[in-house]
Amino acid sequence: QVQLVESGGDLVQAGGSLRLSCAASGIDFRSYFMAWYRQTPGNQRELVARITTDGNTYYTNSVKGRFIISKDTVKKTVYLQMSSLKFEDTGVYSCRAANGFNDYWGQGTQVTVSS
Repeated sequence: QVQLVESGGDLVQAGGSLRLSCAASGIDFRSYFMAWYRQTPGNQRELVARITTDGNTYYTNSVKGRFIISKDTVKKTVYLQMSSLKFEDTGVYSCRAANGFNDYWGQGTQVTVSS
């Protein structure tokens, strides 16, 4: 059974930091690219950051220089270190694992940034 379990979401003041974690089980973690998405009410889910099997990273423009995606292949966990948080970073952050054949999503964790 495949599971992606996110944690780390919280209420934080603008300018603060949070680290999100996504623990994967039931998949060959090394063969999947991992990504973080976020969704806010009334908006589409957007890609925030992605890390490939080779460790290459991508960030959406609005988080460049503030967020860092990383992974621990031993722990089968992907992280999103978020710094200098802004009100507009508020949303439900979900983890995704995909390899071109399979595509899995976690349930999400709420991040709320107070201005």
